[in-house]
Amino acid sequence: MKKLWAPWRMEYILAPKDNKDECIFCSKPPNHNDRDNLILYRGEFVFVIMNLYPYNNGHIMVVPYRHVDNTQALRKAELSEMMQVADASMAILKEKMKAQGFNFGANIGSAGGAGIEEHIHFHIVPRWIGDTNFMPVIGHTKVQVQGLQDSYDSLKPQFDNIDLTQED
Repeated sequence: MKKLWAPWRMEYILAPKDNKDECIFCSKPPNHNDRDNLILYRGEFVFVIMNLYPYNNGHIMVVPYRHVDNTQALRKAELSEMMQVADASMAILKEKMKAQGFNFGANIGSAGGAGIEEHIHFHIVPRWIGDTNFMPVIGHTKVQVQGLQDSYDSLKPQFDNIDLTQED
């Protein structure tokens, strides 16, 4: 069995939380400072935000605006838009970042590993052949090849052009 180690995530886990009662997925969208908040896309029911502590460059999350903790609580339109936006996001990451594959899914509930268990969100982590190398294993260091703001600036124009109205 292979294991994907992410010891750098401890920085996020151990970091003091400014307001433990505040949900970042609820507080960031109304702010409308998308670049500072790393919001790449705003749909009718969901938005896309970059992960502040990414597993890989381009690690994003698709999040409903409504504060619900599981997929069963989502309305059909919300779930449909989440999947359409996830699909469009992967196409953008494939084109712009040359992603060769993805880890895609949700950690639901604390037993499922959710860091923010009260607000459902889907993770999209771009992957490349050989992206897990000796650095995290031996050096306990994750190499990020591009800064968050640089990644945001690179991806934002493509996210601005997402069109969910195209017919099949």
